[in-house]
Amino acid sequence: MKKVISFAVLAAMVFSLVGCGSKKENTVHSVDDLPGKVIGVQLGTTGDIYASDYEAEGSTIERFNKGNDAVSALKTGKIDCVIIDEQPAKAFVEKNPDLTILDDPFALEEYAVCVAKENSEFTAQVNEALAELKADGTLDQIISNFIGEERGQHEYVSPEGIDRSNGTIIMATNAYFEPYEYYEGDKVVGIDPSMMQAVADKLGMELQIEDMEFDSIITAVQSGKATCGVAGMTVTEDRLKNIDFTDPYTTATQVIIVRK
Repeated sequence: MKKVISFAVLAAMVFSLVGCGSKKENTVHSVDDLPGKVIGVQLGTTGDIYASDYEAEGSTIERFNKGNDAVSALKTGKIDCVIIDEQPAKAFVEKNPDLTILDDPFALEEYAVCVAKENSEFTAQVNEALAELKADGTLDQIISNFIGEERGQHEYVSPEGIDRSNGTIIMATNAYFEPYEYYEGDKVVGIDPSMMQAVADKLGMELQIEDMEFDSIITAVQSGKATCGVAGMTVTEDRLKNIDFTDPYTTATQVIIVRK
C-alpha cells in the first residue's frame, strides 16, 4: 500500500533538514559570556580545572580526551566554545577558518615537568639541565622551531658521541597538543619532546616517549611507569598535592575558541 505524506509533514521534514544544515551562531564574545554556556575542554587539563568554576554559574562542561575532539564538537554546534592553551588553539584555528580566538586571554600559566615526589634527585637534575639550556639559548631555539616566524629553522639535533649509560627517561605525554607534542607520521614531535631530548643529552640518558590520555599522566608518574610527565602541564596547587614539578620552562596562556 502506498503511503501518502501530507503537505504539513513534508514541510516539517524540509524545515528540519534546512535547520540541520544551518550554522549555529556564536554566543560567546568575552569571558563574561561563559556563565550558562556549554564549554568544551580537554579532560584533566588546566582548561578543565578553570572551566569547572563556571559549573556553579550554570555552565555545562563537556570533557574530551583530545583537544581536536572538542574543536570538532564546537564546529558542529554541540558546544559553545573551547578553552585551551593558546598555541594549540592557533594550530586549530589555522586549520579551521570558521573558528577564531577571542582577543581577551582566559588565564596565564606556567608549564613544567612533573616528577614523583620521591624522585627529588631527578627533579634537581632536570632543573640543572633546564638552567643550562636556558642560559645557552638552546631552549629558546627549540621553542622558536615550533612557534613564530622561524618555525622549522631550528630543529634540535643531539650532539654526537654522548654516553647514555645513565639509563632511560620514560616521558609520559599526550601527543595531541600541537605545537608542544603531536605526531608527524608515527613519531611524536614538538617543543616538549625536543626539550626533553636535550635534557636527556645533558644527563647522559636515553629518551623514551609514551603517549597516553592526559589524565593518566600523573598516575603513570606516581606509579613509576613513567619517569616524568611532559605535556604542556601547568603547575597547580591541586597537582602539587600528588606530584612535584621542576622549574617552569615556558609561560603559556589559556584562550577561548569560538565559531566565527
